[in-house]
Amino acid sequence: MLKQDGLPATGRAFVSSGRARRALRNLAFGSVLGLLPGLAGAETMGQTLADAYRNSGLLEQNRAVLEAADEDAAQALASLRPILSWSVSADRSVGDTYVGSVKTTSAATSTSAGLSLSLLLWDGGATRTSLSIAKETVLLTRQQLLQVEQQVLLRAATAYMEVRRAADTLSLRQANVKLLEQELQAARDRFDVGEVTRTDVAQAESALATARSALTSAQGTLEQAKLEYTAAVGHAPGNLSSPDHLGTIPPTSNEAVNIALKTHPSMDVARRQVTVAQLQVAVADAGTKPSLDLTGSYGYSDSAVDDDTHQLSGTVGLSLSGPIYSGGALASAKRSALLNQKATMANLHVVTDDIRQSAASAWSDIQIARAATVSGKEAVRAAEVAFNGVREEANLGSRTTLDVLTQEQDLLDARVTYLSSQVDEVEARYTLLSAMGLLTAQNLKLAVDIYDPAAYYNMVKNAPAEISSRGRQLDKMLRAIGQN
Repeated sequence: MLKQDGLPATGRAFVSSGRARRALRNLAFGSVLGLLPGLAGAETMGQTLADAYRNSGLLEQNRAVLEAADEDAAQALASLRPILSWSVSADRSVGDTYVGSVKTTSAATSTSAGLSLSLLLWDGGATRTSLSIAKETVLLTRQQLLQVEQQVLLRAATAYMEVRRAADTLSLRQANVKLLEQELQAARDRFDVGEVTRTDVAQAESALATARSALTSAQGTLEQAKLEYTAAVGHAPGNLSSPDHLGTIPPTSNEAVNIALKTHPSMDVARRQVTVAQLQVAVADAGTKPSLDLTGSYGYSDSAVDDDTHQLSGTVGLSLSGPIYSGGALASAKRSALLNQKATMANLHVVTDDIRQSAASAWSDIQIARAATVSGKEAVRAAEVAFNGVREEANLGSRTTLDVLTQEQDLLDARVTYLSSQVDEVEARYTLLSAMGLLTAQNLKLAVDIYDPAAYYNMVKNAPAEISSRGRQLDKMLRAIGQN
């Protein structure tokens, strides 16, 4: 066998691709958390989550839903207050009177103005209970807003890591294609001098074609990941730095479950749904009881028949009314409320089980991903040793080009798996935070202005009238929102 520079001729193909191989080998143990260069101005996970929080239309939508629930509570309070209304009327009457053939025409104009007042004194507690329902609904809607916030932030965190996964995988694929291009060129050179057969060249061509196909797929995956990132965060991804480990992960599964049962917004939503259902039973029961109302009116009337005639009058009264027979509707409403209460209590058990399972499963996913990362690192190390061994054996003529290409592919697969396991571990971490109810801007201490869910309620909880200074302030604020 011919030799060059002290090496067997069959080894020149592998030596010629040493630069590409070194570039690929430098990625062997490169963690996905630091694979991409930490360029100045690179976007961090915290910045990504903050942008998602600021730019989310879904959060804006649900904040408006919450503020509408705040207004429902204000309206429920207003129903306990006096209702004052006014009325004005003017009447013109014209008539002809006939006495025999004599016609007498008369006309008269009368005017009146008045004020009326009504106040609910007692209705079996139905209205006050409705106010309690409205307040509970406000609190329930706040927790639903937190659920949406967690969805928004988890989507953003996942999009961040998927861009990292796709970008790192693309880097590996690019390095692999470059290496195989050099392998193919070396195989062709050796074929030209008769050192290898056409089969060796074909094997290298096949490996390169497969690698290029995988590279194209990786490029498409990266573009898709970028599109999802843009949708989740509100802008296209730039240079993404190593992901921050925001939040705290409990050391045991039981602790994660206990935290989730205490803090996850879904638990509070389910509990308050039970409370609302119980209050609705009370409202349905009050529907069978009488109601007592206070009414009053004061008015002025004037008749144009006699310019000196006008009248001022006022009335005050109490009215007591109640149902006798409603065709069974009231009894049905009460039974319906009781059944709804039963359903919400069952739902509380379902949500509790779901939260417990989700938290335990998310905690387990972290452990699985960590184990996969450890084994993945070892798999890369072993594949690197195996590849070097096969390459040396090929240099000595005891291995074929196909053996080298196969082992090279195994090494690439190990590296891709290793990188993916690290991405999976980070994603599992944020999934666990979400499962525990802790994936919120406040808990993660994101650099954003945290939305105060009580701010609007405090402005409207006393049901300010439109003519009041607070009412005018609210109208001005809402008009400004509508113009944006």
